[in-house]
Amino acid sequence: MGAHTDTHGGAAHGSVKEYIWGLIWSVVLTAVPFGMVMAGGFENGLTLVVILLCAIAQVFVQLIFFLHMNTSSEQIWNTVSAVFIVLIVVIVVLGSIWIMNHLNHNMLMGH
Repeated sequence: MGAHTDTHGGAAHGSVKEYIWGLIWSVVLTAVPFGMVMAGGFENGLTLVVILLCAIAQVFVQLIFFLHMNTSSEQIWNTVSAVFIVLIVVIVVLGSIWIMNHLNHNMLMGH
């Protein structure tokens, strides 16, 4: 009998160290914008940029440390589908904002 290897359907499982690092990064990326908002001493534009950057970084932390997405050959379809989903969401959100902006502009009386 040969050695039995269980791949769990191609799903990668992280170590406790990876989960702890993911937790630490998640807490830091949540605490920084929260602290900026609660302190209130920062310019609104700077606060908004920090919130957006931390939100984007938070998504990558979740994908890498908790969903174990990487560039390995087993994960390529997960990565491709994630990129496709992000593209569709960006198109829908930006398209909706564009449509609402044009509707607002075209519906103004006397303009």
